Amino acid sequence: MDDAAEQQLKAHLERFVLPETGRPLGGRGGRFEVRRAENGFAVSIRVGFPVGRSRDALAAVIAEHCRGIVDGTVTVDVDWAVETHSVQHGLKPIPGVKNVIAVSSGKGGVGKSTVAVNLALGLALEGGAVGLLDADIYGPSQPRMLGLSGRRPESTDGKTLEPLEAHGIKAMSIGFLVDERQPMAWRGPMVTSALNQLLMQTNWGGIDYLIVDMPPGTGDIQLTLAQRVPVSGAVIVTTPQDIALADARKGIEMFQKVNVAVLGIVENMSLHVCSNCGHEEAIFGELGGERLAAEYGVPLLGTLPLERRIREETDGGRPTVVADPDGTAGRRFRAVALRAAGELAASGKDYSRLFPKITVEDS
Repeated sequence: MDDAAEQQLKAHLERFVLPETGRPLGGRGGRFEVRRAENGFAVSIRVGFPVGRSRDALAAVIAEHCRGIVDGTVTVDVDWAVETHSVQHGLKPIPGVKNVIAVSSGKGGVGKSTVAVNLALGLALEGGAVGLLDADIYGPSQPRMLGLSGRRPESTDGKTLEPLEAHGIKAMSIGFLVDERQPMAWRGPMVTSALNQLLMQTNWGGIDYLIVDMPPGTGDIQLTLAQRVPVSGAVIVTTPQDIALADARKGIEMFQKVNVAVLGIVENMSLHVCSNCGHEEAIFGELGGERLAAEYGVPLLGTLPLERRIREETDGGRPTVVADPDGTAGRRFRAVALRAAGELAASGKDYSRLFPKITVEDS
């Protein structure tokens, strides 16, 4: 039977709130074991999101949380494993993809694609296996953001496409298949068909997350995609501006109608810092993302600055998480990526693949 000190340590650990999930360690998204060690206790922790780069920092924070609770030394080891999470009822998972995260916005011009690519790169930096699908057929931007303009995917079997790779992630976009200047003058059914082929006929090859850079808006195409693509969760990108917030509400409502969990809100362009004098100014308003998150009862995953460097880095094919992962903006993007993955880890798991297929036939 565990002694009183061990029970005391377990109870204390259960109250530790994981920054990436906002939930206690004893709840969803993390589990732990405590055992006696030579000079105290050893704690083994497993979380449901990648922490390859942040592992030591997280272990140190948890060890500090346990300091002085029991006699002796408390050593902490952190491990992680990404599991498959539930999607809309009736949809089959994409072969080779554990989880699909849709990055969406109610309107264009709020930096959705910039957030999507940095979110993908942030998860990859932590050790996750990540893919990025550019679902904006009319205005694909990921080829340029990833430095892959002019590259073409290949097919080894004549049936599926091999995704291109950049900065440790796999990517697919209609922009890889057509000239950059060619307008996609297609109607809705053609766009939906093309996107379905990019999604289902790409050899993703076993990834933890597929980040989908959704087209802006909430029209027929977006609704059709949300109904047909097995999405584990959605991230809504907005600016603090009232007009952007009004359209972001429509995006949240759309995902709620098709039973897709909204993992949280990202407020982009929240604050501009002058590169000459350092003056800070909230050009598009203040606390808009926080109010929207509170209104719908979802987390505010993070706020991102309006900086010229972010634009220059993405235009140059080396997004901020790659160009300067430890800079102010880079850390913010990485924190958003971990919080989104943490929210997903704390959601329901998908057990559908464990059930046998039952066929009833007449004798």
